[in-house]
Amino acid sequence: MLERCGSTNDIVKDMARAGAPEGTLVRAVRQEAGRGRRGRSWTSEPGNLYCTLLLRPGGTPQRAAELSFVTALAAGEAVDGLVAAAPKLKWPNDVLVGGAKIAGILLESEAEADGGVAWVAVGMGMNVRHHPDTPGYATTSLLAQGADVEPDLVMAAYARAFDRWYRRWQDYGFAPVRAAWLNAAQGVGGPVTVRLHDRAFEGRLADLDADGALLVETAGGTVKVTAGDVFFPHALQPIA
Repeated sequence: MLERCGSTNDIVKDMARAGAPEGTLVRAVRQEAGRGRRGRSWTSEPGNLYCTLLLRPGGTPQRAAELSFVTALAAGEAVDGLVAAAPKLKWPNDVLVGGAKIAGILLESEAEADGGVAWVAVGMGMNVRHHPDTPGYATTSLLAQGADVEPDLVMAAYARAFDRWYRRWQDYGFAPVRAAWLNAAQGVGGPVTVRLHDRAFEGRLADLDADGALLVETAGGTVKVTAGDVFFPHALQPIA
């Protein structure tokens, strides 16, 4: 474990390019350049959990993207064993407790010359001892939810859950992962606003496609969302 680093994802990416084996894990007490999706900053003070796991699953980039759901399930299970409220999963990469973000996920990968996936860096950050106070956005921590635990315990719970779900995904594919994710998903069947890079629209969060895309029913038909941000009406929005 590192006392500090820029980003655990960046370190694992360098190690992957140097030939590090699957299962290599980097964890830091503090990140000085932590980030989330689309380059958004991720507050990384000591007391929380910051880790990145190196995987070499092979296959296509589309299949590798399913690891975001594998990771969400593992992080959600780790939280579920520590707090009273059942955690919910928010597409595409957040874990919520009481509608507030407690963990986020960042997957980064590199392709082989033939287009297959060379490796995937699976980054996960969880608010254990504290959480950022950002106006307009709902965040929480394990401590705020009544779990007075240290990051080591959370890391162990997450690692056990990840190992189970990763093996299940390898053995049986995306179907059991999709089913479990939907069972724990936030807002299924309810109203949702989706913000894409060039537009936003409203609809009903209907389902998760067999390839992990979000299906949203609108007045004009079902829209398949492969990239974007999801917002639930009348709620503070978790930081993406």
